Amino acid sequence: QVRLVESGGGWVQAGGSLRLSCESSGGTLAAYAMAWFRQAPGKERELVAAMSASGRMTDHADSVRDRFTMSRDNSKSAVYLQMNKIQPEDAAVYYCTAGSSFADVRRSRGGDYWGQGTQVTVSS
Repeated sequence: QVRLVESGGGWVQAGGSLRLSCESSGGTLAAYAMAWFRQAPGKERELVAAMSASGRMTDHADSVRDRFTMSRDNSKSAVYLQMNKIQPEDAAVYYCTAGSSFADVRRSRGGDYWGQGTQVTVSS
């Protein structure tokens, strides 16, 4: 059973950086496509970035491209989201999700497994 645990969120000044991590406390993540979603208060959950199980395919939302980078380390059963040049509009709860395919995790419902989320707060 995959259990996802996010970490690395916190308070950051606009223009700063954070690195979010998502690890599995259960099964390995190596076979799963992974994605990061975020949800701000009063807004719908949105896809931030996704990566195939092998890591060969990635997708980043237009709003974060060139600022955020998703990566994974299957040997550590972990995925990461490096967030640079953070803006106030990036403030949200960030969730990771694991799914059976790259296409699945990019859909609005995400994958089959979700973490509890980590809060990113941005001060301008």
